[in-house]
Amino acid sequence: MDGKIQRVTIIGGGFSGAMLAARLAEGGIASTIINRSQDFGLGVAYSTPFDGHLLNVRSNRMTAVEGRSDDFVNWLADHHPDYASPEGFAPRRLYGLYVQDRLESVDAARPGLISRIIGEAMAIDGTSVRLADGRSIEGDAVVLATGNPTPKAASSGELEGRVIGDPWGPGALDRIGAEDDVIVVGTGLTMVDMVLWLEARGWRGVARTLSRRGLTPRGHEALPDAPVAPTDALLKAAPSRRLHEARRLSGDSGWRGVMEGLRPITAGLWQAADAPTRARLVRHLRPWWDVHRHRIADSIAAALAALQTAGRMTVTAGRVSRIEQDADGVSLSFRPRSGPAQPPLTARWLIDCTGPGHDPAKDPLTGPLLASGRARLDELKLGLDLDAQGRVLGADGAPDDRLLVLGPPARAAFWETIAVPDIRKRIEDMARTLGVETAA
Repeated sequence: MDGKIQRVTIIGGGFSGAMLAARLAEGGIASTIINRSQDFGLGVAYSTPFDGHLLNVRSNRMTAVEGRSDDFVNWLADHHPDYASPEGFAPRRLYGLYVQDRLESVDAARPGLISRIIGEAMAIDGTSVRLADGRSIEGDAVVLATGNPTPKAASSGELEGRVIGDPWGPGALDRIGAEDDVIVVGTGLTMVDMVLWLEARGWRGVARTLSRRGLTPRGHEALPDAPVAPTDALLKAAPSRRLHEARRLSGDSGWRGVMEGLRPITAGLWQAADAPTRARLVRHLRPWWDVHRHRIADSIAAALAALQTAGRMTVTAGRVSRIEQDADGVSLSFRPRSGPAQPPLTARWLIDCTGPGHDPAKDPLTGPLLASGRARLDELKLGLDLDAQGRVLGADGAPDDRLLVLGPPARAAFWETIAVPDIRKRIEDMARTLGVETAA
């Protein structure tokens, strides 16, 4: 990298952006965080006010700083001792407070090195970032830490009226009555959050959920699973042979242990895979990988199972074909994944939990970068193409020392880049890339 980095502009003030700023400040590098709201450090995941929304990772793995394994657990012991079990799953709201506390503590210890701006970044010109209000923020490098993009629509039609298109929006669930049935499109982590939140608010209706494969997140066991060491066949064989080996190991030792053994090396395996292998993984394995890799707390899994047993939650596999609504409710027609046609799902409300859309070419920040050749998409069009340091690769394949990507937008390069244990490793790597020399 030519020239010393003195100030970094970070677009996005959720976990990734805030904790990168803190780490840079500890290394003597100034940063400016640009965030759309005043809730620096929270993002969507940790801004929930509901204590029933628990972390998906045990507390002893949720330190925000690589190399400080007990940081979060010690913080819980000091501030919320009822949740200080190292192997427990703390409320996400408390984790957000922990992240904010770390940001504030570093800011106080290193005054003047962390600046915060509430605004929306609209364009990147060199290392200058233009905001929606016309201001320009100058720095020596820019880091895109924008988190997950806005949710994609479950249908191409208008999502208004009785269709709740953004379940995380302010008051999004307030209109749902205690006895109202709901359709939920998407059966992943957002669906889990919404159903549990409704239940805690006194809702007694039925949730009819739908996704393409009808897969829901698996649960952790009450106690941690010991990692199962990956075999050579699991790491080096052809994809079909690897899958066979994973199933064999799961049958012998349990699938959770197999996933624990793969967790620390997943990013390396992804980076070592060629494009055809990656394409096969995305096309055939990704849905099953996601529900087994990104598990939910055992208590949450038990709560969902109880709702299904009671007939208050159903899971259907199929593709949305049409959504219709009127003053009384909503009807969703779908093509089942297998078997004969089925009647539409009906309810008073539909909650869209299909997850984030992702089209960098249409994004106001990355679209112009792609059009100008400063950035390019990876071969599978999953996102921006990056090198192992998170630097954006231009159309010519050369890395841009002054433009980097962190967190969920870096999925194309690292695959596993949404969980805190993975992001904090990327933060440490990126801090070194930007010039931080001292250890955490």
